[in-house]
Amino acid sequence: MSAIPPELARQLCAEIRAANRGKWYTFNGLRCWGCARFSGDAGRRYFARRPDNRGCAQVNARYARLQQIEHVLQPNEF
Repeated sequence: MSAIPPELARQLCAEIRAANRGKWYTFNGLRCWGCARFSGDAGRRYFARRPDNRGCAQVNARYARLQQIEHVLQPNEF
């Protein structure tokens, strides 16, 4: 797996937090709430716990989907 650029990881984290806002009763919502609540700043969130910014499963999944979409949209090379 390749590293996630820090700015993109922060952006994906913000999108995920917005999608999970108010959903504390779901597993991902509770996990996201706890991460944002107890970490303070973005540099201490789950995604930033590893040097390649892959410490959060939700950020990893969204990045994988993004990579998949980009791969599909690239022109075929023969």
